[in-house]
Amino acid sequence: MPSTKNNPPPGLLWVMLLSLLSAFALSQAFRSIASVMATGLEQDFSLNAQSLGAFAGLFGLSFGVAQLLMGIGMDLYGLRRTVLYAFPLAIGGAILSAAAPSYGWLMLGQLLIGVGCSPAFLACTVFISRHFPLDRFAFISGIGMGVGGLGLLFTGTPMAWMVQHWGWRSGFALMAVMALLSWLLILWRVHEPASEQAQQPARRESWSQAIGRMLELFTLPHTFGIIILAMACYASFLALRGLWLGPLLIHRHGFSLVESGNVALVMSLISLFSPALFGRMDPGPARRRRWIMNYSLLVGGLFLATAFLSHAWATVVLLLAIGLFSGYGVLQYADVRSSYSPELTGRALSLFTMAMFLGVAMVQWFTGWVAAWAQTWGIDPYRAVLVAIAATLFAASMAFRLLPASPLLHQASNNS
Repeated sequence: MPSTKNNPPPGLLWVMLLSLLSAFALSQAFRSIASVMATGLEQDFSLNAQSLGAFAGLFGLSFGVAQLLMGIGMDLYGLRRTVLYAFPLAIGGAILSAAAPSYGWLMLGQLLIGVGCSPAFLACTVFISRHFPLDRFAFISGIGMGVGGLGLLFTGTPMAWMVQHWGWRSGFALMAVMALLSWLLILWRVHEPASEQAQQPARRESWSQAIGRMLELFTLPHTFGIIILAMACYASFLALRGLWLGPLLIHRHGFSLVESGNVALVMSLISLFSPALFGRMDPGPARRRRWIMNYSLLVGGLFLATAFLSHAWATVVLLLAIGLFSGYGVLQYADVRSSYSPELTGRALSLFTMAMFLGVAMVQWFTGWVAAWAQTWGIDPYRAVLVAIAATLFAASMAFRLLPASPLLHQASNNS
């Protein structure tokens, strides 16, 4: 349990957490914006499916690669300074994207946005880990993921309506303004607790030492199963919600942009509550891994069913079910929290988040390649994409099952 000595009162802790979550909500919006803008980008820049997948995946790639630096930065300089120094890159990237004269400039904007948003959720999870009770970590993280889901709501119907009336550039321009407001809110409301600041000089280390300690995680056998599943689960949801949802409904089922935005909005509403629901149902460290694997297989099965179902509204029901059951991802954060000793928790969460978003980049790029390949051979590209996502989830779930679990979980099982 985190120390409460000299900690701010709970109300102030929640104010600081919600302020940090405003940046996470915007990172959620940035990472899912491609689904709404896909049609406009295809028309203006003559993009094929592979180029569109690369555009969507670049956010995850830059976001994931930057996690290592951001995690170390938080240990060395604190959460507040790390977020305040990085987030202006997202603001600049949104402005650049809004004015992009070509696909190359658009990609540069995505790169800046990904790096700028990279500390957003990590700052929240580390803040929760340090300042809230351990036994409430899954539940409070679930609430945090739900609040962050407000960003997904914005890239549903509201963003679809705006893009339909004023074009995709207006969406990036508004996102830049909202990101600036979030940065000002964090500057105003977030301050490191005195107890945390007092600890920093004593544990200050060089960047090389910090990187070395991060790499030590790879000497622990249970790290690999955690990373492999991390690279598949959230990536599968975001590949659907952030890239393929709109094109799937528009091209396969004849939905309008706003109608597809309505489905995205409902899916996002579900995602507001499902992480907190799964956090509330957390079975504890002894049984959590089995739950994670089973839900991962279930979501893979839903993707597979969607691939071969041709009825429009049955497809919508399956898509919403994927949104509901994807909330189990909050259990993965709790699993990481329980699988490492307290001194490694911050680094482990950073590595987990990095793996998660590298997975987003890889799956979005891979599904773009799959769609382009399927079109070449006259195969329904959306069926091919959904089957590829299902196969990814099945393979990652089996790796998670077969690779070693943390000894700390075995101890918890024996003590339960």
